[in-house]
Amino acid sequence: MARITKGILGGFSGKVGTVVGASWRGQDIIRSIPKPSSRKATGKQMLQQLKFKLVIDFLKPLTAIQNRYFGSGSGSKSRVNLAVSYTISEAVQVTAEVPELVYSKVLITRGDLAGFQEITAAVQPGNIIRLSWQDNSAQGNASATDKASAVCYSEDLGTFGIFESVAVRTGLTSDLTLPDYYSGKKVQVWAYFHNTEETSASNSSYLGALTMV
Repeated sequence: MARITKGILGGFSGKVGTVVGASWRGQDIIRSIPKPSSRKATGKQMLQQLKFKLVIDFLKPLTAIQNRYFGSGSGSKSRVNLAVSYTISEAVQVTAEVPELVYSKVLITRGDLAGFQEITAAVQPGNIIRLSWQDNSAQGNASATDKASAVCYSEDLGTFGIFESVAVRTGLTSDLTLPDYYSGKKVQVWAYFHNTEETSASNSSYLGALTMV
């Protein structure tokens, strides 16, 4: 891969002869077209590909959140890249050669903002999840105005319910209402805080698997 620094035509996108031009992280680059390989993937390579696909498919709807609130992107690693790497290495288990997500180890956000204190999630009639927590706004770098957000995921439906900025840290409770088609479905739940400037967030808290009623 090469970076284009000068040139009469500047950067270009697409294939020209044996090279491909593209824009990557704000820079114009060129790279050679990879030669097709006739080698068959090994079992280990196939398993890694399955892990990668599983994680990418799961995290794709969360890109906008993780692009803001997953670590700090540096060099060639974006925040989304960091989220993918973390999930593959820490939140995937393999059973009978089939990779599976370990939801209790999944992080939706990752940061150094103070997280929740004694948070609970309880199901209420009408597909409602009630979050409750204690006030820790005087601790560390916490602020009373930090915003609480939550993410719900149904494996059966393959869909997310995303609730951003539903309460402030001192609000101590929030009701999340999911659509009717979640009724009877098991839902994985996470919650996190972010600051009002949207520049930092806490590590997300996993709140368990709840069955909607």
